[in-house]
Amino acid sequence: MMSCFLYRNFKLLEPYEGKLSRTVLRGEGGSNPADLPDKAIASPLMAGYILYLYKTVRKFWGEVIVVTQELGDILGNPVVKDSILANSDTICLLDQSKFRENYDAIAKLLSITETERRKIFTINQLDNKEGRGRFKEVYIRRGSTGEVYGVEVSLEQYLTYTTEKPEKNAVLTYVEVYKNYQQALEVFVQDMNASSLSLGDFVKKVNALGTPLSSTDIIH
Repeated sequence: MMSCFLYRNFKLLEPYEGKLSRTVLRGEGGSNPADLPDKAIASPLMAGYILYLYKTVRKFWGEVIVVTQELGDILGNPVVKDSILANSDTICLLDQSKFRENYDAIAKLLSITETERRKIFTINQLDNKEGRGRFKEVYIRRGSTGEVYGVEVSLEQYLTYTTEKPEKNAVLTYVEVYKNYQQALEVFVQDMNASSLSLGDFVKKVNALGTPLSSTDIIH
């Protein structure tokens, strides 16, 4: 189950040699990576450790990825502003629409130009879904300029990592019967495709009956 990392015109993302540290500002909920530990980072001891970590890991060709969802994590913390951002040559931004009204501070902190800002606010906003699988968009800046890319994964991979409770419950219904997560996912997707239902409708049907469904069950 491979994930596709595509530019909007379907060009593959090119390899990039540079600093191996990244900062991700997440503007949407329901994601799996660990968030920036705001309470811990406020501690001088923890702050010093993070600074040491950032400066040391890169010397050994390691990579540090910091993910934050809260605006104050970046704007109100000198560790983030003076060490993490200064040592991050790659910045990834997810949907920033909820920050639109007070984005000037973020733009100034991340040195985002007006041209780049316009790109950022097109994330998940364009009518570009026709003929493509399920995907979400992300802005990736490497150096001074960035582009918006679509991240497309297989349905099996999406269901493995989804944080939507109804979807998780529907998958677990299959797992309880088949006793094997991979097999349960395969049968789940097969049944859904055979049903011609959307994922949302199929999930509702499974959860309502509390048992795996065959295409015959759904038709009747």
